[in-house]
Amino acid sequence: MTVQSAIRRRGPLERTLAAHSWLVYLFFYAPIIVLVVFSFNEGRQVSIWQGTSLRWYRQMLEDTALLTALRNSLIVAVASTLVATALGTATALAMERFRFRGQRVYDGLLYLPIIVPEVTLAAMMLVFFIQAFDYIGRITGSVPNLSLTTIILSHICFNISFVTVVVRARLAGLDPGLEEAAADLYASRWKAFRRVTLPLILPGVVGGALLAFTMSLDDVVTTSFVSGPGSTTLPVYVFGMVKKGVTPVINAVSALMLLASMTLVFSSLLVQRGGSARARKRKKERKA
Repeated sequence: MTVQSAIRRRGPLERTLAAHSWLVYLFFYAPIIVLVVFSFNEGRQVSIWQGTSLRWYRQMLEDTALLTALRNSLIVAVASTLVATALGTATALAMERFRFRGQRVYDGLLYLPIIVPEVTLAAMMLVFFIQAFDYIGRITGSVPNLSLTTIILSHICFNISFVTVVVRARLAGLDPGLEEAAADLYASRWKAFRRVTLPLILPGVVGGALLAFTMSLDDVVTTSFVSGPGSTTLPVYVFGMVKKGVTPVINAVSALMLLASMTLVFSSLLVQRGGSARARKRKKERKA
């Protein structure tokens, strides 16, 4: 049996697998396409097309409560991303460049926010804040409330793990000899990090920050557990709107959230891919 005849024999199987792949993509993305299309529907019926219009996008921009929720989401996402990126990058450096007692245990704990179900993590955060607030109340006589601060702290908790994973992947492909060469040229640890290490891992840091921002911006479960009065974020607000019934405004908000999330995810992938390509190019140049 020749190779060409064997390829022809596998033809029907390959076509079946290709058709299966397209059906899977259709199953996943058809609802998203329908949602985006009907966000431009003129009528109030979410399943009957009555003409093209931006009516629901205009109504969305006139909703004060929705805009407040959007502002809260941006505050939480920006604050948690900045802190988580700084701590996650420092953690990645410590795990990759140093050895210390209990490192394996810490490494395992680092992945818990990624592995543990989100509802479990949210319940743990809520219990922690309740006990912490009770302790603070006994000391000061005033018990704090759940607010944007508790949401930010919760998002920092799980975002650190995501940033650390991305930055560690970048550090794993970094040649330690570059840092050693900087030390041989009398560069201090801080100067070697700032002038050598940081520029090389910057694509990973930016990619981790974009991923953290996306995770924070889209989070519903943890935020709904640890949010208080006046601290509702946009995903939680949309979730509350769905309970009252699906309206074209929800389609418009969901379409914009989808666009923002996809933009951030693709930006993260492009930044990391660009950084990897530049690293491979520099390695080839050094070998040449």
